[in-house]
Amino acid sequence: MNLAKLKAANQERWTDCHVLPEWTGLLDSVSHRLVNAKSRYESVRTASGVPWPVIAVIHERESSQSWLASLAQGDAWCRPSIHKPLRPAFSSWESAAEDALEVCPPHAAKWEDWSIGGALTLLEQYNGLGYARMGRPSPYLWSATDQYLSGKYTSDGHYDPHAIDHQAGCAALLMRMTLIDPTIAQEWHP
Repeated sequence: MNLAKLKAANQERWTDCHVLPEWTGLLDSVSHRLVNAKSRYESVRTASGVPWPVIAVIHERESSQSWLASLAQGDAWCRPSIHKPLRPAFSSWESAAEDALEVCPPHAAKWEDWSIGGALTLLEQYNGLGYARMGRPSPYLWSATDQYLSGKYTSDGHYDPHAIDHQAGCAALLMRMTLIDPTIAQEWHP
């Protein structure tokens, strides 16, 4: 997978993207919740170097922002995970989050390109590059926007072109979060 091409495609989609009107109420509710937790995400940012809005949208996608669940895969962080990536028990949500960003693929803490195209590419890698390999927009990123209509992996390795992701995508969340906290736009630097 050519990540430079994927980054360019994600940058272009971001530039052309519009949130679907029927999603704005839900997106705004979720975005307020995520922005209100900025201080917790900032503490993980300090340890990992990953921008707090990226941590927030991963948290939402992986576990609906449950503070009892790991960023790695949504399992409880207080005991060994049962889903991949397998991780040990942790003493806090923050320590589990730092581990997920530093140790688990795609090793977000080592990512260096925090332009919006780069951030979206990291987020796409976090969920998997199956959509990119098919030339399709990832619902993990683009659900709730005009960049995504249908198509979803309903289980590992099984893609259903008619399935629809009903969870808000990372790009839609980042757009709405930026309306609440305009400083988020400063996060996207090359």
